[in-house]
Amino acid sequence: MAEVSSGRSETGQPAARPPAPGTRKAKAAATEAALKAAALRVFERTGYINAKVTDITTEANRSAGSFYSHFLHKEALLEALLADWIVEMGNELTSHTPVHDLTNRDHLRWHVDAVWSTYRKHRALLIALQEAAMTSAAFAKRVQSIRYEETVVLRDHLDQMQANGVVLAGRPAVLASAIIALLDQFCRVWLLEGGEPIVPELTDDEAVDTITDLLLYGLVGPGRATDAGGG
Repeated sequence: MAEVSSGRSETGQPAARPPAPGTRKAKAAATEAALKAAALRVFERTGYINAKVTDITTEANRSAGSFYSHFLHKEALLEALLADWIVEMGNELTSHTPVHDLTNRDHLRWHVDAVWSTYRKHRALLIALQEAAMTSAAFAKRVQSIRYEETVVLRDHLDQMQANGVVLAGRPAVLASAIIALLDQFCRVWLLEGGEPIVPELTDDEAVDTITDLLLYGLVGPGRATDAGGG
């Protein structure tokens, strides 16, 4: 059951409330949200590089002036979308159990599904980031840093598993790099690039289950992996 808010922050001061409908702040927030949503639709159709600010404002039914009231340029809009995504990812991760036993199929599948679902849900944004990284050193560095952070988190899980006595197939850092690379490329092929011609159809469940089992047995071997619900 959701907690009932007291209307005050932890310091006892009145909690910040969303702007009331019809106010200037509310209208500005609605315009910003409309521009972001429109940008993602435009990126989905034309890609990021070919998208123009006027394409985005037309899609959002907003003026060019309203765009520049919120964003200096198209790159700033993409930065804002990326920031929103990072916040969302953080919220999703905090909802997961703090126990990360990747020899347990349920735990490992949760991680694989989280990556697959992120690529599906944020397809337009990821395509835009991929294109932006090809032409902007700043965006290339941002993408590289996100990948680095994902790899460090996974390496830490594997370090803990090794400390608990699990015999891994390699060094935790190397395994983490390999797993992230596998997940990243598999998701890109199927969710950003349209899939493989040799496989006419791939459901979400089949994709997630296939990668889960490949990683599970690749990490520790079939004789040491635990079934769903195992310790």
